[in-house]
Amino acid sequence: MPPLLGTIARATIILFLLNFLSKTLGLVREIVIAQQFGASAEVDAYLVAFTLPSVLFALIAGALTTVVIPVYSEYAARDGEAEAWRLFSTVGNVLLLLLTALMGIGLLLAPWLVKILAPGFTGETERLTVELTRIMFPLLIFSGLSALFNGLLNARNIFGVTALNAPLSNLGVIIAVLTTGHLWGVRGMALGLLIGGMAGALVQIPALYKSGFRWRWELNLRHPGLKKILKLIMPIAVGLSISQTYILVDRILASGLVEGSIAALNYANRLIQMPLGLFVTAVGTAFFPAFTHRAAEGNWESLRDGIRRGLRIVILVCLPAAVGLMLLREPLIALFFQRGAFDARAVDMTSIALFFYSLGLVGQAGEFILVRGFFSLHDTRTPVKLGIIVVLINLAFSLLLIRPLQHGGLALANSLAALTSLALLSYYLNKRLPGLWRGGMGKFTLQIILASGVMGIVVYLINQFGTGLITLTGTLGAATQVGLAVGAGLGIYLIMLLVLRLEETQMIWALARRRRETGSPNR
Repeated sequence: MPPLLGTIARATIILFLLNFLSKTLGLVREIVIAQQFGASAEVDAYLVAFTLPSVLFALIAGALTTVVIPVYSEYAARDGEAEAWRLFSTVGNVLLLLLTALMGIGLLLAPWLVKILAPGFTGETERLTVELTRIMFPLLIFSGLSALFNGLLNARNIFGVTALNAPLSNLGVIIAVLTTGHLWGVRGMALGLLIGGMAGALVQIPALYKSGFRWRWELNLRHPGLKKILKLIMPIAVGLSISQTYILVDRILASGLVEGSIAALNYANRLIQMPLGLFVTAVGTAFFPAFTHRAAEGNWESLRDGIRRGLRIVILVCLPAAVGLMLLREPLIALFFQRGAFDARAVDMTSIALFFYSLGLVGQAGEFILVRGFFSLHDTRTPVKLGIIVVLINLAFSLLLIRPLQHGGLALANSLAALTSLALLSYYLNKRLPGLWRGGMGKFTLQIILASGVMGIVVYLINQFGTGLITLTGTLGAATQVGLAVGAGLGIYLIMLLVLRLEETQMIWALARRRRETGSPNR
């Protein structure tokens, strides 16, 4: 295996394992929330209150982690690490001031923000949402600093500790719900989220200190590096803000639907985020530094190959995952959520949302990789322009589909917008890198569709006819049904991949055989 691919593979495996921990804890978090509160007005209020802090965090985190790596690498190589650390002390101080100001504005304007984000809320639900918003807004400071620390550590090729932010945040919510859920309700859950976010930022400080960073209380607003970061970060933040409008549109429109609609969309989205968070984030994060290096070297063929390879990996995983989620949506939801306050009505509502979200899974996955292809070329404008078009498409579909399909229409609109985004990004990235799709991508995609289709038939038959054969009920019965279907489906899918002799399958098989023979994949 070439050294570059070996480095990417190791980083991907580390990130996958840590993301697996994060997503597992995230799923456990949703399970305990569902058991305690179900798909209720309380959960709707909690989710709306968390909307603005989470959207702002996504903007700051996405922009910082994208910009910090190349700028730090440039300054460390040209001016030395001491100057690079000095620059990012100034960046940290500017960020701290900005986040503190945003927090103050959020606390002061919470009632008006809730009116904008959830115009359909009234009475006690509206009052509760305002209260929760004020509890959670300080989270913005710790989340923003955590994103900066994350980018700096990744620039030093330190990935492990940076992935602990989400697990600690999830753990804070889980502990809060289990210990204070009966006493404080969703207020305790909001406090647990705040404490978990603080821990996620603080846990990175020792690793950052060990790598050489020393915080300096200086504010050099004329530093050319700061100006460069602001110049790079603004279009990225605008682009990310456009993508975050998906969440805002959903929450605003769903606030006028029946109680529990926002909660059902959230529970379904959490299941969709499992393959995205486990595989796509790991692959995209590991590949992005390689994209950046190849673009800086002007090695366009290697860059094209890297983007193709990243996209092939996410299609290989996400297409069968989408088929499985659609076919097994009801037993999956029953297995994970149907207990306590999460009743049959909540299962039905979440099942509808999960089906429609699954249709756009590949679109979301491919979009994540292709956007980083543009960023490696220092092209932030094209994703922004395309993002505006996609947001308008999402809004149009949402307004068109919400009446006949209710909250399911919002999920379907998201999927249609994600697939449109994938098509547009593919077209325009191919114009920047001619020949991007000549590496057999069409044939590969058809092969994965075939393998996923065969897998889907097997899963469908087992799900349909296996239900009557399984005498177990409740969680154990759902676990048995899901386990049989997933096990058989995975087995058939792997056999199909071997029969089709895909390059990725052969590479994984060779790596596994090499590891078995030598005890090390890179020896």
